Amino acid sequence: MYTSNEETMDSRWRSLYRLGGAAALLALLVGVVEIILTFLPGGNPTGIVTAVDWYGFFQSTWFFGLRNLGLLNIFLTALGVLILLALYGAHRKVNQPHAALALLVSLMGAAVFFATNRAFPMLDLSRQYAGAATEGQRLQLAAAGEALLAVGQSHTPGTFLAFALSEIGSIGMALVMLRGKVFGPAAAYFGLIGFGLLLVYEVCASFIPESSAVAMVIAIPGGLASMVWYLLVARHLFQIERAA
Repeated sequence: MYTSNEETMDSRWRSLYRLGGAAALLALLVGVVEIILTFLPGGNPTGIVTAVDWYGFFQSTWFFGLRNLGLLNIFLTALGVLILLALYGAHRKVNQPHAALALLVSLMGAAVFFATNRAFPMLDLSRQYAGAATEGQRLQLAAAGEALLAVGQSHTPGTFLAFALSEIGSIGMALVMLRGKVFGPAAAYFGLIGFGLLLVYEVCASFIPESSAVAMVIAIPGGLASMVWYLLVARHLFQIERAA
């Protein structure tokens, strides 16, 4: 039986829809884990300012040291790329230029994030600091740690560009979803609300540190709305995969 090129391409996108749906569910799981870890001892530390403070924290609990410097965000960023790639495929026929632009911005954010994340280098420096034999070595390692934190400490000016680009890309894709009507409007609105609030939170946390309490009030509904977005996107992607 003859199969058109368009039908062949649709069938090839099926595996990507399935992968994007699975990535959305995994992102939801990561979000739940992040919330749980926040309420565990070490999940929301205070008084950690300098690199030496971070070294001590890593030595007491290396896992939470990695987590508080963006370990789970590594997974969320990678999963977000897969999700937006699948969403691009779902909207390539109705609004390819804007879907491609949203995907491109998100990819730029992911690239910046992976290039600037300093969780594992800080873990390595903390081990070197613990084994340093002289005060001069400790001073050198402290200075190296301060340089890493200036670039890779989460929710600071050093990480703003990475998070902002990823969130802007997700907002752009939510707008594509709203106009394309491939998905229901609820998914698009939850994406706009969730990532819009997270972008506002990023601005406040990075550049207005005195507004930390207000920033958290903004971040909580933003995070919950984005989790609902992950769930709705997963459901719709699996539906599209079955219909392709």
